[in-house]
Amino acid sequence: MKNLFSRLLITPALLTGMGALTAAAVLLFLGPLWSCIPLILYIVSCTVAPFFPRWGYFLPLISRGDSTRRLVALTFDDGPDPVMTPLALSILRQRGIKATFFVTGRQTVKHPDLLQEIIKDGHTVGNHSYDHDVLLMFRSSRRLAQEIDRLQEALSSFGICPLVFRPPVGITNPRLGPILHQRKMSCVNFDCRAFDCGNRRIKGLSGKLLKKVRMGSILLIHDIRYSEKTDVNLWSSELERLLDGIDERGYKVAPLQEVIGRPVMESVLSVA
Repeated sequence: MKNLFSRLLITPALLTGMGALTAAAVLLFLGPLWSCIPLILYIVSCTVAPFFPRWGYFLPLISRGDSTRRLVALTFDDGPDPVMTPLALSILRQRGIKATFFVTGRQTVKHPDLLQEIIKDGHTVGNHSYDHDVLLMFRSSRRLAQEIDRLQEALSSFGICPLVFRPPVGITNPRLGPILHQRKMSCVNFDCRAFDCGNRRIKGLSGKLLKKVRMGSILLIHDIRYSEKTDVNLWSSELERLLDGIDERGYKVAPLQEVIGRPVMESVLSVA
Protein backbone atom coordinates (compact mmCIF):
# COMPACT_ATOMS: atom_id res chain seq x y z
CA MET A 1 0.00 0.00 0.00
CA LYS A 2 2.85 2.37 0.86
CA ASN A 3 4.43 1.65 -2.54
CA LEU A 4 1.12 2.41 -4.24
CA PHE A 5 0.84 5.84 -2.65
CA SER A 6 4.48 6.61 -3.41
CA ARG A 7 3.71 6.14 -7.11
CA LEU A 8 0.49 8.15 -7.00
CA LEU A 9 1.06 11.52 -8.64
CA ILE A 10 -1.36 14.38 -8.03
CA THR A 11 -2.14 15.43 -11.59
CA PRO A 12 -4.94 17.36 -13.32
CA ALA A 13 -6.25 14.01 -14.58
CA LEU A 14 -6.52 12.63 -11.04
CA LEU A 15 -8.17 15.77 -9.68
CA THR A 16 -10.56 15.95 -12.64
CA GLY A 17 -11.47 12.30 -12.16
CA MET A 18 -12.22 12.84 -8.48
CA GLY A 19 -14.30 15.87 -9.39
CA ALA A 20 -16.18 13.91 -12.04
CA LEU A 21 -17.02 11.14 -9.58
CA THR A 22 -18.21 13.66 -6.99
CA ALA A 23 -20.35 15.48 -9.56
CA ALA A 24 -21.77 12.17 -10.78
CA ALA A 25 -22.75 11.21 -7.23
CA VAL A 26 -24.53 14.54 -6.69
CA LEU A 27 -26.28 14.46 -10.07
CA LEU A 28 -27.48 10.93 -9.41
CA PHE A 29 -30.23 12.48 -7.31
CA LEU A 30 -31.57 14.08 -10.49
CA GLY A 31 -31.44 10.82 -12.41
CA PRO A 32 -28.97 8.27 -13.81
CA LEU A 33 -28.61 10.07 -17.14
CA TRP A 34 -27.57 13.30 -15.44
CA SER A 35 -24.86 11.51 -13.49
CA CYS A 36 -23.37 10.21 -16.74
CA ILE A 37 -22.55 13.70 -18.02
CA PRO A 38 -19.44 14.46 -15.88
CA LEU A 39 -18.16 10.91 -16.41
CA ILE A 40 -18.49 11.21 -20.18
CA LEU A 41 -16.74 14.58 -20.13
CA TYR A 42 -13.92 13.06 -18.11
CA ILE A 43 -13.52 10.21 -20.58
CA VAL A 44 -13.40 12.71 -23.45
CA SER A 45 -10.72 14.77 -21.70
CA CYS A 46 -8.61 11.64 -21.12
CA THR A 47 -8.99 10.70 -24.77
CA VAL A 48 -7.83 14.01 -26.24
CA ALA A 49 -5.22 15.01 -23.62
CA PRO A 50 -2.41 12.73 -24.91
CA PHE A 51 -2.34 14.56 -28.22
CA PHE A 52 -1.54 17.98 -26.71
CA PRO A 53 2.23 18.01 -26.01
CA ARG A 54 2.01 21.11 -23.82
CA TRP A 55 -0.82 19.87 -21.62
CA GLY A 56 0.50 18.15 -18.51
CA TYR A 57 -2.78 16.39 -17.86
CA PHE A 58 -1.40 13.00 -16.87
CA LEU A 59 1.97 13.96 -15.42
CA PRO A 60 4.21 16.92 -14.56
CA LEU A 61 5.40 18.11 -17.94
CA ILE A 62 7.82 20.84 -19.03
CA SER A 63 7.02 22.48 -22.35
CA ARG A 64 8.41 25.94 -21.65
CA GLY A 65 11.09 27.39 -19.41
CA ASP A 66 11.57 30.67 -17.54
CA SER A 67 9.19 33.21 -19.11
CA THR A 68 10.89 36.19 -17.43
CA ARG A 69 14.20 35.96 -19.30
CA ARG A 70 14.88 36.32 -23.00
CA LEU A 71 16.28 32.81 -23.26
CA VAL A 72 15.17 29.96 -25.51
CA ALA A 73 16.32 26.35 -25.78
CA LEU A 74 17.08 24.49 -28.98
CA THR A 75 16.32 20.76 -29.08
CA PHE A 76 16.85 18.19 -31.83
CA ASP A 77 14.84 14.97 -32.10
CA ASP A 78 15.23 11.52 -33.67
CA GLY A 79 18.97 11.50 -34.40
CA PRO A 80 21.83 11.14 -34.56
CA ASP A 81 21.83 11.11 -38.36
CA PRO A 82 25.08 10.70 -40.37
CA VAL A 83 24.26 13.67 -42.62
CA MET A 84 22.08 16.11 -40.70
CA THR A 85 23.60 15.83 -37.23
CA PRO A 86 27.11 16.82 -38.42
CA LEU A 87 25.53 19.80 -40.22
CA ALA A 88 23.75 20.85 -37.04
CA LEU A 89 26.89 20.42 -34.95
CA SER A 90 28.93 22.49 -37.38
CA ILE A 91 26.43 25.35 -37.33
CA LEU A 92 26.12 25.26 -33.54
CA ARG A 93 29.89 25.14 -33.15
CA GLN A 94 30.38 28.20 -35.36
CA ARG A 95 27.85 30.16 -33.32
CA GLY A 96 28.91 28.92 -29.89
CA ILE A 97 25.45 27.51 -29.18
CA LYS A 98 24.67 24.57 -26.91
CA ALA A 99 21.62 22.43 -27.66
CA THR A 100 19.99 19.25 -26.39
CA PHE A 101 19.73 16.19 -28.63
CA PHE A 102 16.86 13.83 -27.84
CA VAL A 103 18.28 10.71 -29.43
CA THR A 104 16.78 7.31 -30.20
CA GLY A 105 18.42 4.03 -29.36
CA ARG A 106 18.52 2.64 -32.87
CA GLN A 107 20.23 5.72 -34.27
CA THR A 108 22.66 5.85 -31.36
CA VAL A 109 23.72 2.24 -31.89
CA LYS A 110 24.15 2.87 -35.62
CA HIS A 111 26.18 6.06 -35.16
CA PRO A 112 28.05 5.97 -31.82
CA ASP A 113 30.72 8.30 -33.19
CA LEU A 114 28.12 11.03 -33.66
CA LEU A 115 26.84 10.60 -30.12
CA GLN A 116 30.41 11.00 -28.88
CA GLU A 117 30.79 14.14 -30.99
CA ILE A 118 27.60 15.59 -29.54
CA ILE A 119 28.92 15.07 -26.02
CA LYS A 120 32.41 16.28 -26.92
CA ASP A 121 30.97 19.55 -28.22
CA GLY A 122 29.34 20.19 -24.85
CA HIS A 123 25.73 19.48 -25.79
CA THR A 124 23.35 17.55 -23.58
CA VAL A 125 21.50 14.38 -24.50
CA GLY A 126 17.91 13.41 -23.73
CA ASN A 127 16.08 10.08 -23.94
CA HIS A 128 13.66 9.82 -26.88
CA SER A 129 12.98 6.07 -26.50
CA TYR A 130 14.89 3.23 -28.10
CA ASP A 131 12.76 2.44 -31.15
CA HIS A 132 10.81 5.72 -31.52
CA ASP A 133 7.55 3.80 -31.80
CA VAL A 134 4.92 6.46 -32.55
CA LEU A 135 2.34 4.21 -30.87
CA LEU A 136 4.47 3.71 -27.76
CA MET A 137 1.98 5.42 -25.45
CA PHE A 138 -0.64 2.86 -26.48
CA ARG A 139 1.62 -0.05 -25.50
CA SER A 140 1.89 -1.69 -22.09
CA SER A 141 3.65 -0.14 -19.10
CA ARG A 142 6.28 -2.83 -19.37
CA ARG A 143 7.01 -1.96 -22.98
CA LEU A 144 7.19 1.75 -22.18
CA ALA A 145 9.63 1.17 -19.32
CA GLN A 146 11.76 -1.11 -21.51
CA GLU A 147 12.00 1.54 -24.23
CA ILE A 148 13.30 4.08 -21.73
CA ASP A 149 15.61 1.71 -19.84
CA ARG A 150 17.12 0.16 -22.95
CA LEU A 151 18.25 3.55 -24.21
CA GLN A 152 19.46 4.62 -20.76
CA GLU A 153 21.63 1.51 -20.68
CA ALA A 154 23.00 2.20 -24.16
CA LEU A 155 23.84 5.80 -23.26
CA SER A 156 25.55 4.79 -20.03
CA SER A 157 28.35 3.29 -22.15
CA PHE A 158 29.09 6.87 -23.24
CA GLY A 159 29.41 7.96 -19.63
CA ILE A 160 26.11 9.85 -19.51
CA CYS A 161 22.69 9.44 -17.92
CA PRO A 162 19.87 11.60 -19.34
CA LEU A 163 17.51 13.04 -16.73
CA VAL A 164 14.89 14.10 -19.28
CA PHE A 165 12.62 12.07 -21.54
CA ARG A 166 10.67 13.24 -24.57
CA PRO A 167 8.00 10.81 -25.76
CA PRO A 168 7.76 10.03 -29.48
CA VAL A 169 5.56 12.63 -31.20
CA GLY A 170 5.13 14.31 -27.81
CA ILE A 171 2.25 12.01 -26.85
CA THR A 172 1.82 11.12 -23.16
CA ASN A 173 -0.34 8.73 -21.14
CA PRO A 174 -1.28 8.08 -17.48
CA ARG A 175 1.43 5.43 -17.08
CA LEU A 176 4.36 7.62 -18.12
CA GLY A 177 4.42 9.77 -14.98
CA PRO A 178 5.02 6.97 -12.44
CA ILE A 179 7.61 5.34 -14.72
CA LEU A 180 9.62 8.56 -14.99
CA HIS A 181 9.17 9.34 -11.30
CA GLN A 182 10.70 5.98 -10.37
CA ARG A 183 13.71 6.80 -12.54
CA LYS A 184 14.01 10.38 -11.26
CA MET A 185 13.48 11.70 -14.78
CA SER A 186 11.42 14.63 -16.08
CA CYS A 187 9.23 14.78 -19.16
CA VAL A 188 10.28 17.62 -21.47
CA ASN A 189 8.25 18.48 -24.54
CA PHE A 190 8.17 21.80 -26.40
CA ASP A 191 6.08 24.87 -27.13
CA CYS A 192 7.49 25.67 -30.58
CA ARG A 193 7.35 23.20 -33.45
CA ALA A 194 6.92 23.59 -37.19
CA PHE A 195 4.84 20.44 -37.80
CA ASP A 196 7.51 19.35 -40.25
CA CYS A 197 6.54 15.68 -39.89
CA GLY A 198 10.08 14.56 -39.24
CA ASN A 199 11.60 16.75 -41.99
CA ARG A 200 9.05 15.71 -44.58
CA ARG A 201 8.14 19.41 -44.87
CA ILE A 202 11.26 21.51 -44.46
CA LYS A 203 10.37 24.58 -46.50
CA GLY A 204 9.38 27.50 -44.27
CA LEU A 205 10.44 25.69 -41.10
CA SER A 206 12.25 28.71 -39.67
CA GLY A 207 9.38 31.10 -40.29
CA LYS A 208 6.87 28.82 -38.58
CA LEU A 209 9.05 28.54 -35.50
CA LEU A 210 9.88 32.24 -35.33
CA LYS A 211 6.18 33.12 -35.29
CA LYS A 212 5.79 31.16 -32.06
CA VAL A 213 9.04 31.86 -30.23
CA ARG A 214 8.82 33.74 -26.93
CA MET A 215 10.72 34.01 -23.67
CA GLY A 216 11.45 30.55 -22.29
CA SER A 217 10.49 28.72 -25.48
CA ILE A 218 11.67 25.17 -26.11
CA LEU A 219 12.06 24.74 -29.86
CA LEU A 220 11.78 21.38 -31.59
CA ILE A 221 13.77 20.54 -34.73
CA HIS A 222 14.47 17.13 -36.26
CA ASP A 223 18.02 16.17 -37.18
CA ILE A 224 16.97 13.13 -39.20
CA ARG A 225 16.44 12.52 -42.90
CA TYR A 226 13.00 11.32 -43.91
CA SER A 227 14.56 9.69 -46.98
CA GLU A 228 17.63 9.91 -49.19
CA LYS A 229 15.82 12.68 -51.09
CA THR A 230 15.59 14.93 -48.04
CA ASP A 231 16.89 18.38 -48.98
CA VAL A 232 19.67 18.72 -46.40
CA ASN A 233 20.89 22.01 -47.90
CA LEU A 234 17.45 23.56 -47.45
CA TRP A 235 17.32 22.22 -43.91
CA SER A 236 20.71 23.72 -43.13
CA SER A 237 19.59 27.08 -44.54
CA GLU A 238 16.39 26.97 -42.48
CA LEU A 239 18.40 26.29 -39.33
CA GLU A 240 20.67 29.25 -40.08
CA ARG A 241 17.65 31.50 -40.71
CA LEU A 242 16.05 30.32 -37.49
CA LEU A 243 19.12 31.18 -35.43
CA ASP A 244 19.46 34.54 -37.18
CA GLY A 245 15.80 35.29 -36.49
CA ILE A 246 16.10 34.40 -32.83
CA ASP A 247 19.06 36.76 -32.52
CA GLU A 248 17.26 39.56 -34.38
CA ARG A 249 14.32 39.29 -31.98
CA GLY A 250 16.59 39.81 -29.02
CA TYR A 251 16.54 36.27 -27.70
CA LYS A 252 19.51 34.12 -26.75
CA VAL A 253 19.76 30.38 -27.31
CA ALA A 254 20.80 28.93 -23.96
CA PRO A 255 21.35 25.35 -22.73
CA LEU A 256 18.10 23.59 -21.91
CA GLN A 257 19.09 23.17 -18.26
CA GLU A 258 19.47 26.93 -17.92
CA VAL A 259 16.10 27.62 -19.54
CA ILE A 260 14.11 25.11 -17.46
CA GLY A 261 16.13 25.49 -14.27
CA ARG A 262 16.96 21.84 -13.68
CA PRO A 263 19.62 19.31 -14.72
CA VAL A 264 19.16 17.61 -18.08
CA MET A 265 21.99 15.07 -17.99
CA GLU A 266 24.54 13.76 -15.55
CA SER A 267 27.83 11.94 -15.94
CA VAL A 268 28.23 8.30 -14.94
CA LEU A 269 31.12 5.87 -14.98
CA SER A 270 31.41 4.34 -18.44
CA VAL A 271 31.18 0.58 -18.64
CA ALA A 272 32.51 0.43 -22.19
